[in-house]
Amino acid sequence: MAEAIKNKKGGLRWWVVGLVALAAVINYIDRQAFGVLWIDIADDLFSDMTADEQKQMYGAISGVFIFAYAAGQAIFGKIFDWIGTRMGFALSIGMWSLATMLHALARGVMSFSLFRILLGVSEAGNWPGAAKANAEWFPTKERAFAQGIFNSGAAIGGIVAFPIIGMLSGIMAWQAIFITVGLIGFLWLIPWFYIVKSPPESHPWLSDEERTYILSGQENQDLNDDGTYDEGYNPTTAGLFGHKESWGVVIASAAIDPIWWLFIVYIPIYLSEVFGMNVKEIAFSGWLPYVGAMLGAWFGGLLAQNRLSNGWSVNKTRKMVITLGCLIMIPCFFLLRMPGTATNAVVIMAVLLFGFQTAIGNVQTLPSDFFSGKIVGTLAGFAGMAAKLGAFGLTILVPILTTGGNYTPAFITGGILALIALAAIWLLCPKIEPLKPN
Repeated sequence: MAEAIKNKKGGLRWWVVGLVALAAVINYIDRQAFGVLWIDIADDLFSDMTADEQKQMYGAISGVFIFAYAAGQAIFGKIFDWIGTRMGFALSIGMWSLATMLHALARGVMSFSLFRILLGVSEAGNWPGAAKANAEWFPTKERAFAQGIFNSGAAIGGIVAFPIIGMLSGIMAWQAIFITVGLIGFLWLIPWFYIVKSPPESHPWLSDEERTYILSGQENQDLNDDGTYDEGYNPTTAGLFGHKESWGVVIASAAIDPIWWLFIVYIPIYLSEVFGMNVKEIAFSGWLPYVGAMLGAWFGGLLAQNRLSNGWSVNKTRKMVITLGCLIMIPCFFLLRMPGTATNAVVIMAVLLFGFQTAIGNVQTLPSDFFSGKIVGTLAGFAGMAAKLGAFGLTILVPILTTGGNYTPAFITGGILALIALAAIWLLCPKIEPLKPN
């Protein structure tokens, strides 16, 4: 195996991003298990409650998870900067796999909330870790595509989680399913430790050609304008937020990310409440929106890479792709107000999440477009924390907005959030390029 990935310009860095994408697949299987299984869990543990009461409980537990996830973004952003990508990922995925298995012991709101907190904090490491791995292992022109591959892992996780958990529900109790899916993460650690031995500067398997290609392609910083690339601008955390561009990244993330969570949290509940589907029916239709998300992740990354390779500036490319993604999403929110059938609804969701993933991959590359060094993980972590706080707010608001099964207010809110994200990029990030001290 080692020989297969040595001495090739296109070799090792793609194995690394492939493993990071696989971690995202596992991440989404683990987190989606709760939503897909909620109908069975509620029937088992909370059968004396009404449908609205069960939805409020589900929303509260999901909100706790997202709040913990938000805190974990900032925590793990710093952890990855301190201990590096290799050990940071190992710590994150080992913790979340154990937390997933502990769900089997839950018996009520408090225990589910505790285990969702543990899961949320640890799963959060996947995203600043991916941003840091991207900045370490890829030249600037390939980062949007690499981020797209990683983001497609999240979509693939959503695709496979529904049918896998649906099939397992036919042969296992919900407790056994949590244990089974939790074991997958521990298996991932084996190839991760074997392949990712060190950063690209010192990795023993990396050819000189690929090492030079990666490191020279990261040289987009010239702090003193002498025409020679240097270490670039690496401010303190306080200095980081002295730039309006940092706030643009944070606000855009806080606005656009809740759109994703609106669907990954509430697709099963929406299909059950509006169209009367059971667990197995949801399992074999709820995956379709994630196909759109997967295709959008690839499309957004490839489109950005194509434009950059054809001479477009980073500024023009990022803004064009982000704007396109938002303009795809906004009409879909209007159409979801009256989709007619469940099939129409999941198809519209697929198009909407295609637009979301087209945009989000380029939003997530902005920290490495503006800054260099260790501060990239810090900004990515704060942006992720803001994104998850926004998602937390929307998640706990949805049961109120959708009382009686009317999801129109929630979809209108999603369209407004897409507009806010666009405004943050265009108004607070006037030119996307490496920044210098004020």
